[in-house]
Amino acid sequence: MKKAVILLSGGIDSSTTLAVARSEGYECYALTFDYNQRHGRELESAAKVAKALGASRHLVIRFDLREIGGSALTSEMDVPKGGVPPADGGRSQIPVTYVPARNTIFLSFALSWAEVLGAWEIFIGANAVDYSGYPDCRPEYLRAFENMANLATRASVESGRGFRVIAPLLYLRKGEIIRKGEGLGLDYSLTWSCYDPAPDGRPCRTCDSCRFREKGFAEAGLEDPLLLETSRESRP
Repeated sequence: MKKAVILLSGGIDSSTTLAVARSEGYECYALTFDYNQRHGRELESAAKVAKALGASRHLVIRFDLREIGGSALTSEMDVPKGGVPPADGGRSQIPVTYVPARNTIFLSFALSWAEVLGAWEIFIGANAVDYSGYPDCRPEYLRAFENMANLATRASVESGRGFRVIAPLLYLRKGEIIRKGEGLGLDYSLTWSCYDPAPDGRPCRTCDSCRFREKGFAEAGLEDPLLLETSRESRP
């Protein structure tokens, strides 16, 4: 069976991407990062999704991006609610929830593991439609990383084969992504999206990620099973 490394955060997009890779016949190796992010609750979801979808291995790599900072997700900066403002007061459309070079860091780890595993495909849940404008979700970025990967690895240079960075959800709206995952049997109650959970553990429902999630389920014509589950858990 052909192998693939799948970046898995535990959110809707990465979890659906794992479901897609599995449906295409890959032996899936899920890769998650504990980088001391604000929304560490997603790590629990990543573990649940990897188990539910039968990943051959789920590797969690730990490092601390709070030492670098520069993002509302890796510092004490407030997470914007009700619409994410630009990072510099209007000169840029990239919001403060952007983590500097995050996908480059993640893909580099994925490439290293793929080379060791003999996996020629790396799956990422990047989306260039319903997203916050992060530059490392754009198709031209993904192509550039793929080109670099095939210049920088012994496996590619010696074999003449090329690594592929696959983003199966790149041009889908959130509702389309959710419908695809539903069709593949993904239980979205296992996933997590919120950047800034409430003290009782429920999603805040006002951060950018929560708003995209809510929009997606509305477009798909479905109730969000995570909200139903957390509502039940919070009852006295």
